[in-house]
Amino acid sequence: MRRVIVILAVLCVSAAVRFGPLCSGNPTNRRRTSDSWGQGHYGATRDTRVHKGLDIICSDGSTVLAPFDVTLNGKLTVYRDQSKEAINEGINLSGQGLCFKLFYVRPYKTSGSVKKGEQIGTMLPMQTVYPGITSHVHIQMCDRSDPTLYF
Repeated sequence: MRRVIVILAVLCVSAAVRFGPLCSGNPTNRRRTSDSWGQGHYGATRDTRVHKGLDIICSDGSTVLAPFDVTLNGKLTVYRDQSKEAINEGINLSGQGLCFKLFYVRPYKTSGSVKKGEQIGTMLPMQTVYPGITSHVHIQMCDRSDPTLYF
């Protein structure tokens, strides 16, 4: 019984978390909706899979910001496919009881702490790989759960 109470308390704290602006030029975290490449909501269908993240609009070359005080937990590689090398970077982060990843971002550093609103990286050139897509930062929770409730 004691474990159940502790788990519920953690869920309640995390549910109150709201992401601050992720991208300069998009202070309200507008989401990618539908374009010629698909849709950006969690659960959207892809060719052979389901989209396990949420896409927040961010222009190529824009500054990516810390959505709240975070710890940087290392760089990540987004794709195994080297044809997408131009956008094949991201970063692992944690903060506010959450563990999450940002894709298509070249991080300025990959360890340490960053305060809410501070610069953490640069949006990579999505248009070079996916011409006509709505350029975006992809947010994926470490456990692949739906990040939508935090926006």
